[in-house]
Amino acid sequence: MWWIVWLVICVGCVIIEASSPQLTSIWFAAGAFCALIVSFIAPGLWWLQLIVFVAVSAAALALTRPLAKKLTSQKKERMNADRFIGEEAVVIQRIDNVSGEGQVKSKGVIWSARAEDDDMIIDEGETVIIKRIEGVKVIVNKERNE
Repeated sequence: MWWIVWLVICVGCVIIEASSPQLTSIWFAAGAFCALIVSFIAPGLWWLQLIVFVAVSAAALALTRPLAKKLTSQKKERMNADRFIGEEAVVIQRIDNVSGEGQVKSKGVIWSARAEDDDMIIDEGETVIIKRIEGVKVIVNKERNE
């Protein structure tokens, strides 16, 4: 009779594991599977089955969790437009916030640009630092430090 309980736990853990992108219950599925095997060998010893379940689950968790965590953790990489923040750019069209004009080129990409300081005018050919992105425009400054 206990074999049904262990089978349900094992299948349930496998279903949970299959529906989750992270490792969440595979250790308990292994413990339930071992307890299922013990339930056929010693059907009347439910306490032994429970001990096997706990021991195998704990051992599997202790042995594989650090490795699984190392393999699934990913270094956060800046994507898309974020990779331009903090980078140098060359002014290809004079930046003047009052007249609403200005363009820079960084990493081969041309951006509409505005100066961080509204009173600042930055001439063509100067090198600037991209401070942030607002919509489709980069906000630039001549100094690297804020």
